[in-house]
Amino acid sequence: MNADPLEIQKFSELAHRWWDPTSEFKPLHEINPLRLEWINARAALAGKKVIDIGCGGGILTESMARKGADATGIDLSDKALKVADLHSLESGVQVRYELIAAEDMAAREAGQYDVVTCMEMLEHVPDPGAIVKAAATLVKPGGHVFFSTINRHPKAYLYAVVGAEYLLRMLPKGTHDYGKFITPAELAQFAREAGLQVDGLKGMTYNPLTKIYSLNNDTSVNYMVACSRPL
Repeated sequence: MNADPLEIQKFSELAHRWWDPTSEFKPLHEINPLRLEWINARAALAGKKVIDIGCGGGILTESMARKGADATGIDLSDKALKVADLHSLESGVQVRYELIAAEDMAAREAGQYDVVTCMEMLEHVPDPGAIVKAAATLVKPGGHVFFSTINRHPKAYLYAVVGAEYLLRMLPKGTHDYGKFITPAELAQFAREAGLQVDGLKGMTYNPLTKIYSLNNDTSVNYMVACSRPL
């Protein structure tokens, strides 16, 4: 299975805090509106069939459903999915969640989705290229695929590891492994090898003084990639 048991355990132990905007998941809550609007501007989520790979507690998945998407979230953390399910019931936003690997879902529901998202996950798995391939298999011809991850760049080590985990304590120590970070060129290569066309690249930065995230062209730390499957 293309998963690190220690990574799953790490996020499972924090699952009960997923929807607490002041918890370790505060950064996800703060960047979610930015990435949601970037995805929606490119894929017009209303009425679309969407799957979120590595959905965790469902922050992005549920927000896409609020935009009118028929949303499914998949993950390998049972605890995170139970939290996601519970929040969906409490909020009244209908989302389908399932404990299944991306590769297994791709084998079962190939070409069934208008939009596939995989955010903040690739840097946590042993074989990110296999996840990209699964995403490409799940999307319909003409559909959209979105990824976000962290660049393997000295600035990313300074900001995402030293800064976020040790100085600002925005994330638990050990959240990220610099060696697993992925450059935009590597991710673009994974996408092309999976038969996807790369359509856009967007950086996301955090200002520690204003404590505000913003989208820009600086891809040295966090970045998102928009792809499509040719007809």
